[in-house]
Amino acid sequence: MSRLSPSRRTPSRLAKFARTPKGTLLLVLLGLTLIAALRPADHAGLLNAAVSIVTAVVIDVGVALTCRRRAGLPDGAIITGLLVADILSHTTPLSIVAATTAVAVLSKHLLKVGRKPVFNPAALGLLVAIFVFGTGQSWWGSLALLPTWMIVIVIVAGTWIAIRVNKFPQVAAFLGTYFVLLLAMAVTHVGLPTNTPADALRVPFVNTALFLAFFMLTDPPTSPAGYGHQVVFGMLAALVGTVVFATIGGLAYLLIGLLAANAWQSISSLVTKRRTRPGPRASEPLRSRTVGP
Repeated sequence: MSRLSPSRRTPSRLAKFARTPKGTLLLVLLGLTLIAALRPADHAGLLNAAVSIVTAVVIDVGVALTCRRRAGLPDGAIITGLLVADILSHTTPLSIVAATTAVAVLSKHLLKVGRKPVFNPAALGLLVAIFVFGTGQSWWGSLALLPTWMIVIVIVAGTWIAIRVNKFPQVAAFLGTYFVLLLAMAVTHVGLPTNTPADALRVPFVNTALFLAFFMLTDPPTSPAGYGHQVVFGMLAALVGTVVFATIGGLAYLLIGLLAANAWQSISSLVTKRRTRPGPRASEPLRSRTVGP
């Protein structure tokens, strides 16, 4: 028998996975992580990423085995681990990295509506880490600490991901609302004297907003599918995040905005399901029996 030509060879499982939206996102995040680690000060971030990924995989597989579910490739857990590591400061102790990742992955399994998690796991884990562990966040995976021109890499890669997962309207609504609100606040001098809106419109803060919009806001299980709902979701996340930035400041405003939109999405889904749920069938009228003589 003649050998199959290269064009007719069956693609491997890895090649098939790489073509899926999750596979594409995973490869892009790995690429950004490696690029960000080119900065000597961020070499430690690779160790954080390894610890975070291992923690996420162990917990995800452990939960699957405990619940007697088939433990397949924990791709979602790996993505969550990468996101956590790319956002936490590279100086974060490894124990805190592991704890933050554990909170993130466990939240996916514990806080659910049906089979879907309520909140973006990485965002929730990072928010908990800020208040419980007092962690710092550098968002180094967004290339925020590298030369300014590298923001183009984030934009190109992020746009590709948004199109692959069919979330471009959501991303556009978020970024449009976010930057318009910040610009209006900067012009009208609204906001805190520290961490001003003008600061948020500059690098590296712009990198963090782009990274969240392209790689976290677009999470399919925790965001809507319809374009109309996507626009509302994106605008709500931007509005809440901007209000928190203007009134409280700090590092958590983008995460809070995303989590608020996640909560709205879950509530909206529950309301829709209840409205479309078919009611009980009306009981058939009783037929009178004619008793014969």
